[in-house]
Amino acid sequence: MTSARVAVWTDGGARVVDPTQPVVTALDLGLGRGDGCFESVLVTGGSTPQLAGHLSRLRRSAALMELAHPGDDAVRAVVGALVAGWPGEVDGACRVFLTRGLGDGTPPTLLALLAPVPAETLRQRAQGVSVVTLTLGLAADVRAASPWLLGGAKTLSYAVNMAALREAHRRGADDVVFTSLEGQLLEGPTSTVVWAAGGRLHTPPPETGILAGTTQARLFAAAKADGWPTAVTPGTVADLHAADAVWLLSGIRGATAVVRLDGADRGDAGLTARVRELLAG
Repeated sequence: MTSARVAVWTDGGARVVDPTQPVVTALDLGLGRGDGCFESVLVTGGSTPQLAGHLSRLRRSAALMELAHPGDDAVRAVVGALVAGWPGEVDGACRVFLTRGLGDGTPPTLLALLAPVPAETLRQRAQGVSVVTLTLGLAADVRAASPWLLGGAKTLSYAVNMAALREAHRRGADDVVFTSLEGQLLEGPTSTVVWAAGGRLHTPPPETGILAGTTQARLFAAAKADGWPTAVTPGTVADLHAADAVWLLSGIRGATAVVRLDGADRGDAGLTARVRELLAG
């Protein structure tokens, strides 16, 4: 019941297919050029409670890429086809892929993959992560002024992100926080950075071209309603070291505490439990 599942959008409907069989042509521009976007949606309790936020961000990514979008109903259909019958006690990661297909006015490719959340991800949720800071090699304002760099789009071109994670592993860490050339905080390869300091929750400004975090947005909305002030702050690595707590937020992993930063152990001032309560509310 929890083996990998694949569904494709074809002929106006969602169809579950054998996950061991090919589902796209080798000519698909998503495969050949990374010309597409995606979302990772948590399946928990047998449903996708946060799907709406991912639908919105997928539309935004497609618009930034000038990529045809088949509509939210099509995305819901492929996700729903996979989630039907998924065990409620098993958390799953549903990845939705939208590519330019064959290009030249042809329909886009829409497919989704559902599999159990990996054991390592579950470990990081529970135990936290060790993080290193690495430069992204760009000035903080360059992506906002250069729309062709697709700042804020969740594209399939993740080779740099995966290379950064491999570098973190070589350094004995789990994950990465990217910084700009000036040393300004940006984001993780697959996460949004949030830190607590001065009685507030902080996150870097989206004007740096970082991806708008769906989990971060939910946390800040819940925190505000609970009386915990929030701020968009152009922080530095020094701010993370001085913070009461630091988290990497993502749709699948949730709020994961940073327990080691650039080789230095750090705590969370008991705040992770509160953050998770807010996200669960």
